[in-house]
Amino acid sequence: MIKKIINFVQVNAIKIILAQVIVAILGSLYFSDIKQYEPCLLCWYQRIFMYSMFPMVLTALLRKENKIYQYTLPVSIFGGVIAIYHNLLYIDFIKTDFCSRGISCTSKYVEYLGFITIPLMSLIGFIVIIALSIISRNYIKKQNLQNKIK
Repeated sequence: MIKKIINFVQVNAIKIILAQVIVAILGSLYFSDIKQYEPCLLCWYQRIFMYSMFPMVLTALLRKENKIYQYTLPVSIFGGVIAIYHNLLYIDFIKTDFCSRGISCTSKYVEYLGFITIPLMSLIGFIVIIALSIISRNYIKKQNLQNKIK
């Protein structure tokens, strides 16, 4: 059963990345447009990285381009670094004047289960895409190696 799940994830990594990107985009739009939570500067930066992956992944999927990890991995790493910084600000681990003007980067809009915040959701989204990109890369390299052996 576990092998079937692993194989499914490897074969469908690009589709799962696309689903993750869509969920992240819809989630951010829900919080800003429906709940009317103003995004802070770091939220905007994270959105830039997440939103930019949508056309990349969709195009790769439609063109059956399997090396999308070459694009999603660096973009999601940069977005993830911003998300890590945002989380460290949010939990007051880092003290700085960054985001002191305008919407605060530490505004507490939601805390599901007492710890799931908007910055944490963003970080989890980027981590999922990073992991799937690595899985996709390794699977493609394994397939190429098997094809060379044949």
